[in-house]
Amino acid sequence: MKEQVKQAIDKIRPTLQADGGDVELVDVQDGTVKVRLTGACKGCPMSQLTLKNGIERFLKKEIPEVKSVESVE
Repeated sequence: MKEQVKQAIDKIRPTLQADGGDVELVDVQDGTVKVRLTGACKGCPMSQLTLKNGIERFLKKEIPEVKSVESVE
């Protein structure tokens, strides 16, 4: 499943990079995806919205086994 998540993240990465940010996969455990937001996304007030409404929604659509997405430092 980790490889599937990595491939899905690679699909949305250009959108984040266009705004000066990025996301990197840290880990996948029991359906919980842990990512690190970097660049302009790190510390941005809208980063939680990006994480939940953007990244999490996309990953759940692509990979039904994904239960949630969390940001880690």
